[in-house]
Amino acid sequence: MEHKHIDPQDRLIFAMDVPEVAQARKLAETLGDSVSFYKLGLELMMTGEYFQLLDWLAARDKKIFVDLKFFDVPATVAAAVRRLHNRGVTFATVHGNQSIMEAAAAAKGDVGILAVTVLTSLDRGDLDDLGFKCDVEALVLSRARRALEAGCDGVISSGLEAPRLREFVDHRLIVVTPGIRPVDNRPEDDQKRVVSVEQAFQNGADHIVVGRPIRDAADPRKAAEGIQATIQKVFGES
Repeated sequence: MEHKHIDPQDRLIFAMDVPEVAQARKLAETLGDSVSFYKLGLELMMTGEYFQLLDWLAARDKKIFVDLKFFDVPATVAAAVRRLHNRGVTFATVHGNQSIMEAAAAAKGDVGILAVTVLTSLDRGDLDDLGFKCDVEALVLSRARRALEAGCDGVISSGLEAPRLREFVDHRLIVVTPGIRPVDNRPEDDQKRVVSVEQAFQNGADHIVVGRPIRDAADPRKAAEGIQATIQKVFGES
């Protein structure tokens, strides 16, 4: 198991998937120093206070992952990426074809561009519905190769595909893995291709994204600290 030099504390990215900014701030205060890296997605964008929250977190020395999966004509995607410059944004996601990824990478400045491979909420049946005739792993590897060629910094990939991804592109791309479930997946969960914290890193992930298992815990800070302890154990033994 080989990994880039990343502070173990920063390997956990908390998905701040809540409906209101006030709730997000309260949750961040509850989590305190147990979380140093936050993912801000579409739900918070629709509040109209997305950038106020982003700046509030950056002022508290938190790392920020803008997960808006930019998909539009290349010039528009490039313009959107440039709006993130010099705001303390570590990563932003793009979800498009080669020209879209190239435009995002060319405009990235101080922002790391992560290309989405296959959403962890999708399985083989979903790909059939979308018209993809290859299997999930083949699609992930194809998307990763194209992201590397486009100049992206990394990819979003399930931990299930991470081992083959590492064989395929070595460590030239950052791998960020969502769909992490420290406990058994619940029937109502929309994530299908999931792995545990240990599996994700053993399979080659650089960062993991965790949302519900922290947010919905009786004690969110304790849940985050438990995951951080697992990460420290994984890298203390690697």
